[in-house]
Amino acid sequence: MRITVETSVAAQIDQVWQAYTTPADIVKWNAASDDWHTTRATVDLREGGAFSSRMEAKDGSMGFDFAGTYTKIMDRKRIEYAFGDRKAEVEFVPGPSGVVVRVVFDSETTHPEEQQRGGWQAILDNFKRYVEANQSA
Repeated sequence: MRITVETSVAAQIDQVWQAYTTPADIVKWNAASDDWHTTRATVDLREGGAFSSRMEAKDGSMGFDFAGTYTKIMDRKRIEYAFGDRKAEVEFVPGPSGVVVRVVFDSETTHPEEQQRGGWQAILDNFKRYVEANQSA
């Protein structure tokens, strides 16, 4: 099953793209809830390049690496990647009031669809807040 989440970010495409693809930014927004955080991130933004985000509970009770390989990069437009046996696509669509960021991903079977949608949407909402709070002049 494919799940779609999206948000509209009131910022220029260059700023949105940079915040989505730069490790120093990723560690500041990549969490689904306040009790989790991303402690480190790596990005090799090219087709065949690897990415990884270490996501951990702030209390240290658990953590995991969200990692995969980029399969298609269209600068400032689209990122496609594989993680395990799943795939995802991220679209960046500039418009008059900012950039729509849409993520479509393969669901997994461990957690209910709504829980997966909620987690990915929460991360995207954090991304929106981070970018909009850090507008460049």
